Amino acid sequence: MVSLSVLLGVFSAAAGTWMATAEGNTAELGAAALVLPNERAGAGAGSGTDLAGGQVQTTTPGQPPAPTASAPAPTTSSAQPTPTETSAAPQPSTSEAPPPPSSTKPAAPSVTAQVIALVNDERAKAGCDPLTEESHVTKAAQDFSDLMSEKNFFSHTSPDGTTFDQRIKQAGYPKPGAENIARGQTSAAKVMDSWMNSEGHRANILNCSLKKIGVGVTTDGWYWVQDFGY
Repeated sequence: MVSLSVLLGVFSAAAGTWMATAEGNTAELGAAALVLPNERAGAGAGSGTDLAGGQVQTTTPGQPPAPTASAPAPTTSSAQPTPTETSAAPQPSTSEAPPPPSSTKPAAPSVTAQVIALVNDERAKAGCDPLTEESHVTKAAQDFSDLMSEKNFFSHTSPDGTTFDQRIKQAGYPKPGAENIARGQTSAAKVMDSWMNSEGHRANILNCSLKKIGVGVTTDGWYWVQDFGY
């Protein structure tokens, strides 16, 4: 049963305080986590986002083109030349059946790529530069969504006490910025709608100081992670 009460929270690294309000909705939201540029060494961690509903979006890769037809075998003549005749060696046929039309279609973008595209659409509306996907930040995000699904918890802090900024650094990116998490949404559009309707999560998405992004999603429980870097 999905709670009809939503808890929205924002952790302020500057003030070190929590702000929480309740409002009606069909899902539950936690907090957005942020490291201020001048406080990267000691970032606080928040909780996350818990939302639900809808159908799974899947992508279907294109089918490979059908193989082309092979050329026919060369023809041969059984007649033997007479002593007064000059014969030429038979030439193989060079005709080839035209290949069938290709059925390959461009692959639909992955769910995580859809999230990044939607993020950059929102940033463009706000006058921010687009975020660039960064492989280490992506690894941090995907590893954490997998971990939350496996361990059945929902928080910016891992069971061993590791915070989001520490995870991003451990994955190999030295300038962690922020993290949004969510649970239950079954499409990129739904999770982005949830984040954009939460003040703290929207602030992370529209933070023009952030430069990098990585997105992870684990469909067993539909755990989502957006990690950002400066």
